[in-house]
Amino acid sequence: MSSNRSGLPPRGQNQRVTSKGKSPKKRKKSGGKTFLKVLLSIMILAVVGVGAYIGFLWLTVDKVIDDTGTSANVAPEKSAKVKPLTMLLLGTDYRPKTGTHLSDVMMVISMNPDTKSATVVSLPRDTRFEMDGYKTNKLNAFYPNFLAAEKKSGISAEQEMKTMMGKYFGLTIDYVTVLNFQGFRDIVDSLGGVDVNVDANMCYRDSADGTDINLKAGPQHLNGEDALGFVRYRKSNCDPRTKASDDFDRNRRQNEVLHALIDQAKSLNGVLGAGKVIESVGKNMETDLESKQMKNMISTYWNISKENVDFVPVTGQWKSPYVYVDDDELEQAKQALKNELAGTKTPPSAGEPDEQAGN
Repeated sequence: MSSNRSGLPPRGQNQRVTSKGKSPKKRKKSGGKTFLKVLLSIMILAVVGVGAYIGFLWLTVDKVIDDTGTSANVAPEKSAKVKPLTMLLLGTDYRPKTGTHLSDVMMVISMNPDTKSATVVSLPRDTRFEMDGYKTNKLNAFYPNFLAAEKKSGISAEQEMKTMMGKYFGLTIDYVTVLNFQGFRDIVDSLGGVDVNVDANMCYRDSADGTDINLKAGPQHLNGEDALGFVRYRKSNCDPRTKASDDFDRNRRQNEVLHALIDQAKSLNGVLGAGKVIESVGKNMETDLESKQMKNMISTYWNISKENVDFVPVTGQWKSPYVYVDDDELEQAKQALKNELAGTKTPPSAGEPDEQAGN
């Protein structure tokens, strides 16, 4: 019994015949239609590929975040999605070759979920830090000293830094994150490098720790190693020597790189490199952030605009071996952090973000 329910002859056995009794000629396929089909196929494959990548990315994100953050729970009212938060960010010079932990980067960040904005205050690493209860020292020396005293004090160096800087700025610091040099390099490389304007020739070499800074003035696309040299450069030991820079130059360059990284993270390379960025941070970071809070922060601030990130570097005067910070600037920086938390900061005028970033 035939399975042909239409009652028509099977295909191929009864070709349509023209009035002249000849089979019709096959039509030529349109080149335009073929191109459109190929283009459509590519688009479908691209969408499927991106969907699969995003799925893989979020699996990677979850795993790295769960491995990096703490397992403590976060109360709904304390979620980064609804509560303004502060974080202390330390960038240390740790490398296996040296074993040092001096904090070359010292930033306090306030974030507000309602305004989707942040204020970043940076302090010179050589700041003369003097406060009741602490022995006067360079600011960058406190973290390694707290590390050395952990076993005796029973308090983590991260907690000690958070407490100390909270008193200094007159606010509660919710979290602290410590990122080492390798983490910085890997983040820049994962984003495909970073575009900056190198303000002067920079040359410094140190075979003891592998430092090799050799940058030319002008617009440059830097990889992770060169970007690290750009933000760290202080003096030259090359022949001919290049112009030296101070802590204020370093802070300005740090802000410039951070602004550029925000741009790069929004580019195509940023999307494709996001998984590697998260993995790099996870391997080279210490934090007291809960895993759940890290996810809250990512979902809240992932698309933050660089125009909504205000950089407030505190400067001062260099009198060897310290930087004496400007008291008025410090007070303004403290108020800027508090205004961010309260949601009352004044929106920047046109061109102001670039001035704040030191560009």
